[in-house]
Amino acid sequence: MDIAELSQKILNRDRRALARAITLVESQRTDHRIQAGELLSSLAKHRRQALRIGLSGTPGVGKSTFIERFGLMLTAQGLRVAVLAVDPSSARSGGSILGDKTRMELLSRDPNAFIRPSPSQTHLGGVTRRSREAVALCEAADFDVVLIETVGVGQSETVVAEISDLFLLLLAPAGGDELQGVKRGIMEIADVILINKADGDLKSAATRTCADYSGALRLLRKRPQDPPGFPKAMMVSALEDQGLTQTWDELQQLNNWRREQGHWDQRRAEQAQYWFQEELRQAVLSQLNTEEAQAEINRLAPQVAEGDLSSAKAAGLVLSRLNITTG
Repeated sequence: MDIAELSQKILNRDRRALARAITLVESQRTDHRIQAGELLSSLAKHRRQALRIGLSGTPGVGKSTFIERFGLMLTAQGLRVAVLAVDPSSARSGGSILGDKTRMELLSRDPNAFIRPSPSQTHLGGVTRRSREAVALCEAADFDVVLIETVGVGQSETVVAEISDLFLLLLAPAGGDELQGVKRGIMEIADVILINKADGDLKSAATRTCADYSGALRLLRKRPQDPPGFPKAMMVSALEDQGLTQTWDELQQLNNWRREQGHWDQRRAEQAQYWFQEELRQAVLSQLNTEEAQAEINRLAPQVAEGDLSSAKAAGLVLSRLNITTG
């Protein structure tokens, strides 16, 4: 693969080249990882930046409908929109449905939009390990807005904050305590909470839910990266295209304020450091998949199972065999 040619095609907004590049960075092959590094280094010189918007919500809340209608509204304004949707992978087979392009049929045909579903590969955090690199590729392809739709399954969704500039949380009207076990962690990173499906018979329930979450947000400690009035809860109806323009206006207002105050640059720098450390952690973990490590693990596992060797002692023996010291 000619990396220089692929890089130039991405800079020229070639969607097929972008799709090929994302496949490359998602690959686990050693030679592909080397090529991916070369490609990302080449593209980083151009420093193109998009507004990164993370989006999560429980299954059935209408994330795909919202993204499609929201994306169509943005492309109608002349903006180029990329959607990176992460689908949960089966813990048994490792397979994913990857049906987001089917659910966003209109947006997938828009020449100013690009939709890329990716399997989570059981990676915790609601996004894949390579999602940040995929975002960087979309920025290099000159997209104005990148929407990152997370798996939407639990507390680990908070990792998406390490990729996005803004984070949206979608909730359903009268959802009750559906997020009781996880909502504090998610609400602490959410910039805007959207009560979707605020139409028809659900509109009154949506009004109450919005009021409840507005009150809950006021009780949370104010964050230094927020102007007055944020974070906030709003009502939208993706089905009826209601509240989408207002949502975009609020997001632009928040993003512009953070840029003016210097929070935007600071956050991007913090995110870069986070992923640097994450790459180091993953590199160390990958050593456990080598033949040498697996042989040692298989040798010690029966002793741990029989109680002849503690799990901590066994882990220390494996790590020492790999010349990795522990604290």
